[in-house]
Amino acid sequence: MAQDVWLLSGDEVLVVEVQRLAASAGVRVQVASQLPDRGRWPAGLLLVGADRAGVLARSRGARRADVVVVAFARAGAPEGAESDAAWRHAVALGADQVAVLPLAGEWLLERLARTVEPATTAHVLAVLGGCGGAGASLLAGALAVAGADSGRRTLLVDLDQLGGGLDLALGLDDVPGLRWPELTSARGRLPASSLHESLPRAGSLAVLAAGRGDPMDLPVAAATAVLDAAGRGHELVVLDVGRSLDPVAHAALDRADELLLVVPTRLRAVVAARQLVAALGPRASSVTVVARRRPDERWTGRRVADALGLPLAAVLADDPRLDADLARGVLPGARLRSPSRRAAEQCLARVFAARADRDRVAVA
Repeated sequence: MAQDVWLLSGDEVLVVEVQRLAASAGVRVQVASQLPDRGRWPAGLLLVGADRAGVLARSRGARRADVVVVAFARAGAPEGAESDAAWRHAVALGADQVAVLPLAGEWLLERLARTVEPATTAHVLAVLGGCGGAGASLLAGALAVAGADSGRRTLLVDLDQLGGGLDLALGLDDVPGLRWPELTSARGRLPASSLHESLPRAGSLAVLAAGRGDPMDLPVAAATAVLDAAGRGHELVVLDVGRSLDPVAHAALDRADELLLVVPTRLRAVVAARQLVAALGPRASSVTVVARRRPDERWTGRRVADALGLPLAAVLADDPRLDADLARGVLPGARLRSPSRRAAEQCLARVFAARADRDRVAVA
């Protein structure tokens, strides 16, 4: 449910700037020069202009949450003067924060947006193939299906513009909704809730797929705007990154909590994967291995991970029924006893257990 947002200020410059930020966040701000309703605090988020904060601090009643003192730094004013005065008023008011504009504009935009769109705790997994044909898209699809089946609001993002479209692989190519070609002009902060609803979906799983026309130049600004909205509006985001490691791929990897590298249990695949890990640079510290193994191969998943010097997340065994499943419209990982489902559940159990551990440490 959206919160009310009030701004108490008679400063026209400040009011215009706050209303501009509110419009960008899709928030309606009610402006008043004094407290309404016989001096009672209004419900919701209260922005108090520096021009009213001193008077309010002397006349207010009990403290309350969700108060931000807002000031505007004007040209020619002594450096830090607005901030110092605003913080003194904030302490007297018991305010949560001080925002001196325009410097704190991004922070205030984010705070305003949370009144209509509460921040979520999305876990972002990026899946890469250690070599061509490794099965990264198969694992990405299985992770998304397993995540959605567990009740998590899930988004599968196709970032391989030459992969033919994950919606086709998942049997959602006839389902209406936006694909990447319709989102190339996206910029800034997008409404996360409407993103999920605008995409092809199967239950709580939404898919953002590449197009199937001519190769598309996806602007980094569009990709980052969409990925940021995805992180705010879902509990699990799975990124099928591809092997190009172009600027869009780097933007996606920057937002990932963990990278899953799918590597067939063959020497040549391990050599190719080692080159990719080297190209990842510092991001390699977040990489774990999913070894894709056929019954006749001598290498084990553990041997592949050890050769790469990385942790082993799961072994994805060969599935003789995979092609038949896909032909019948069965999503990867939808069959509960399939190898892809088992590997996906092992990966998800591992990453969410690690996250729970981190959350417990943070609380303690």
